This record gives sequence, C-alpha cells and structure tokens, in this order.
Amino acid sequence: AGALPAPAKIVDESIVGPTLGAENVSAGLWSFAGALLLVLLYMIFYYAKAGAVADIALIANIFFIFGTLASLGAALTLPGIAGIVLTIGMSVDANVLVFERIREELRNGKGKRQAIDEGYAKALSAILDANVTTLLTAIVLGYFGTGAIQGFAVTLIIGIFTSLFSALIISRLIFSYMTE
Repeated sequence: AGALPAPAKIVDESIVGPTLGAENVSAGLWSFAGALLLVLLYMIFYYAKAGAVADIALIANIFFIFGTLASLGAALTLPGIAGIVLTIGMSVDANVLVFERIREELRNGKGKRQAIDEGYAKALSAILDANVTTLLTAIVLGYFGTGAIQGFAVTLIIGIFTSLFSALIISRLIFSYMTE
C-alpha cells in the first residue's frame, strides 16, 4: 500500500475571527426578533383575543427554551437560533390547528366552553403527529450529527417539548380562565 500519486495542495484557506462570529449571532438574533414580532402581530391581527392567548403561550415557550438552555449551560449559536425559530413556527402551527377546530365547533352551534374542549381534543392528534415526527428527526440529527447540527437538534428537541406544553397547557389554562 503506497501513497496516492496525486499531491495534496491547499486551494483555499480562511480564518474566521470572533468578530465575524459575533456579527453572525447578532444578525441571527435580529432576524429572530423580527420574525417573532411579525408572528405576534399576525396572530393578534388574525385571531384577535385567541391570537393574544397564543402570543402569551409563545412568549412563555421562548422563556422555557432559554431557561432550559441556560440550565444546561448551552451557548446560543446560529444553529440554536434556527432551532428556536423553527420551534416558534411549530408552536404557532399547534395554536392555529386548535383555533381552527374551535372555530369549526362554534360554527356547528356549540357553546364556547364545549367548542374549546372539543377543539383541543380534535386538534391533539394532528399536533402530536407533527411534533413526534419532528422529534424523531431531531433525535436522529442529534445522534448522527456533529457540532452545529447537534446544537440545532438539541435546541429543537427542547423546543418541541416546551412548545407542546405551551400550546396545549398554558393556552388552554388561559382559555379556561377567560370562559369562567
């Protein structure tokens, strides 16, 4: 077994300093903040009071994610920010599924309390399906991935659990409080 006849040549070499990394994280945080603001405004615009409830659950979800990451001692990286942004989308998706089911039940002539109960019950399977499949994907990414991919996967896994809790428990508690 000999060496390959082709010589190894360095074609390109670059060094990324801490300033560029900080600029990327800063730009990522600004894009995260912009996306969050647009989502919050849209939910209030489209769903009114229910949108405000979804916004409260979404903000709680973000606090839960940051709290969990802080307790694990994880640094916020660009892949982590991407995982949080994806989690925001999934959390909004869960709320939209529930709200549309509630609207459907209200159109069918049910009272608010019964419409809320049935809306959550009927949306649960779709919400769980979406989150379980994403969780399985994130677990595979976390297991086989390295570095940035693992950071994304860990943030996404945390986000899936916190968004399920926020969308199914916190928003439902707020709705229960509002209907009483």
